[in-house]
Amino acid sequence: MTAASLAEGAIGVAELRVVDGRLYWLETRPAEGGRLVAMTRDGAGGARQLTPEGFNVRTRVHEYGGGAYMVAPDGLWFSNFRDQKLYRQVGDAAPQAMTPEPYRWADATPAPGGGLIAVREDHTNPADVKNAIVRLPASGGAGEMLFAESDFVAYPRVSPDGARLAWIAWDFPAMPWDETRLYVADLTDEGLANTRQVAGGADISAIDPQWGADGTLTWLSDETGWWNLYDDRDGSPRAIKPADHEFGGPLWQLGQSNYAAVAGGRILASVGEAGGDALWLIDRAGGAVTKLDLPFVALGALHAVDGTHVAMLAGGAAETSAVIVVDVESGGFELVRRPSPTTLAPHCISRAEPISFPSAGGRTAHALYYPPTNVAFDGPAGEKPPLIVQAHGGPTGAAQGSFSIGVQYWTNRGFALVDVDYGGSSGYGRAYRQLLQGEWGVVDVEDVIAAARYLADAGKVDPRRIAIHGGSAGGFTVLAALSQSDAFAAGGDFYGVADLEALARDTHKFESRYLDGLIGPWPAAKATYDARSPINHLDRFTAPLLILQGSEDPIVPPNQAYMIRDALKAKGVPVAYIEFPGEGHGFRRAENIIRAKEAELDFYGRVFGFAPADKIDPVQIENAGALHAGAPSG
Repeated sequence: MTAASLAEGAIGVAELRVVDGRLYWLETRPAEGGRLVAMTRDGAGGARQLTPEGFNVRTRVHEYGGGAYMVAPDGLWFSNFRDQKLYRQVGDAAPQAMTPEPYRWADATPAPGGGLIAVREDHTNPADVKNAIVRLPASGGAGEMLFAESDFVAYPRVSPDGARLAWIAWDFPAMPWDETRLYVADLTDEGLANTRQVAGGADISAIDPQWGADGTLTWLSDETGWWNLYDDRDGSPRAIKPADHEFGGPLWQLGQSNYAAVAGGRILASVGEAGGDALWLIDRAGGAVTKLDLPFVALGALHAVDGTHVAMLAGGAAETSAVIVVDVESGGFELVRRPSPTTLAPHCISRAEPISFPSAGGRTAHALYYPPTNVAFDGPAGEKPPLIVQAHGGPTGAAQGSFSIGVQYWTNRGFALVDVDYGGSSGYGRAYRQLLQGEWGVVDVEDVIAAARYLADAGKVDPRRIAIHGGSAGGFTVLAALSQSDAFAAGGDFYGVADLEALARDTHKFESRYLDGLIGPWPAAKATYDARSPINHLDRFTAPLLILQGSEDPIVPPNQAYMIRDALKAKGVPVAYIEFPGEGHGFRRAENIIRAKEAELDFYGRVFGFAPADKIDPVQIENAGALHAGAPSG
C-alpha cells in the first residue's frame, strides 16, 4: 500500500441520481486537479463520462456543496466550480452558461413547464450572503424568488402533479441538525401560495422530504431523539417505524437521500446499526421490517429505479465504494460501477472493530478500532504497535467502518488506528449529538484521550508512541488535546482551528453561528473562546506537530495555520508546515494527496524513531534538534 495507490484510490463516487430509470453519478479525478465529472450508465452496462475537459461539477453553496447537478428533460444542468455558474449540457454539445455571477446554485429539481427550482446563494454582498429558493426558467438568468424568509433553505421538491412544493428552512444560530422547519405550499405561476409548516420546529430537525407517486409526503424527523421516518397523507403526520436508530445524518452536504419508496407501499431505508448501515424494507402501513443482508457497511444516496429496484452508493469493510442496484424482492444486488478496485489482499485488510469505553464524567464513548494488519510482516519482538488516534471532522460527523485506503495505509505499515466517535458525533441519537453543545474543546478532548488510554491499558498499543491527527474540526481537537494533555507524543493538524475567535470572525455564512452552540454566543462568551483556543495555551505544548494546509481554504483560512506554526516555532517546539497551493478545505489533487500522507509518515518516523521503508522526501522540521524518540527504533 503506497501513497500513490492512496491517490489512485481517491477516485470516489458521489451524488447518485436516477432519472427515468437511468443512473447518473459523480466521480472524482485526482489526476486532473481533483475535479468532479458527471457519469452515466451506457447502453452496454458500462460507464460513460459526460463532463468535458475544462469543467468541474461542484458547487460552493454552504462551502460544503452537494446537489451540484440535475438531469432535466432539456439537458443536464450543473454548477461549474470555477465560476459557480449553472451550465446546461445537451447531448454531446458544449455546456452553455445559463446564470450570471455572483450566484451559487445547488439542490435543484425540474420545474413544471421547464427550467428548474433550486437553492440559490447570492454573493452580491459577501458580507451579507442571501439564501433562497428560486424558480429558474429554461432560458436561464437569475431566477424568480419563491421563498427567502429564512437564513437557509434546502430540499426544494415538487409533487408529482406539479401543484405543490416542499422544502426545509432554518435560521441562525441553528444548524440543520439542531432544528429545521418543513414547509409545503401550492406552486402557482405567480409563485407560492398557502404556505404551511407540516413538521419540525424548536429543537426538531426535519430533513429529506420526498413525494410519493400518490402525493404522500415522507420525511425524516428526530422529534423522538432519533431521525425516523414520518409521512402525511391527509394532514395528519404519523411515525412510520419508530426505532432507536438513525435513518439519516447531519446535512453537511445538500441533496442527501436516505430512503426510497418501492412497490407495495414499502420503503427501503438505510439505517444505522452497531456494525454499520443496514437496509430495512419497511411496510408503510404496519411498520413491519424485512432486513436485506448485503455485504456493505455504508449505504447512502438511495433512489428508486423502478418498483422493485433501488440504486445506491455502497461501501464494504473490505471493498471501496461503488454504485449498486438492489433487488428488494430477492435481496440481491448488481454492481454497476466501482472506479477504484481494492488493491490489498483480503488477509491484509484491517477491519473496523466497534469499541465502547469509559470517559470523563461517567460517560461512555465510542470508536472504531483498526489493528495493524499485514501478513507479510511481524512487529519487533516485545514491542506493541504505535497508535494513531483519529478525530473526525464536523465536529458533528461520524467514524465510518467502510474500507478506507487512508486507514489501511497506516495499518498496512504496522500502526494501529482508532477512529473516535467522541461525544457530539452523529449516529447515536440526538442526546449523544448534543453532548458537545457548549463543550467543544472539552468533551471531544476527554474522549480522544480516553480512547488512547483505554487501548494502552488493554495492552494493544505502545503508550509511548501515540499520535493524534484530524482535519478541520478534528484538527481543532488535535490542537486542543495537545494543549491539555501529555497523552500524545505527536500530532497531525490538517486545516484545523487554532483560534476560535478568529474562526468566529472569518468563517463563511453556513458555519458563522455554529460556534454559538458549540462554545457560546460571540462576543458575549469571549472568555470561553479565549480559554478554549489552543493558540492561548502554548505553554502546555510539548509534542511535535505537523501542519498541513490548503492555500485557498475558505472554511479554515491559512491564517489559522500560520498562528500555531509561528507560535510553536518561537517556543522551540518541533513543528513542520506544508501548504498546498490551490487546495481548499481538504486535498483533491493526486500529487498533494501523496505528499500529505508521505509527509505524515516521515514525520512520525522522525518522532518515534523509525525509518520508513518508503522513499520519501524528508519533511523540514523547525526546532528538529528538540526531537526525541518516544520508543526504540524497529
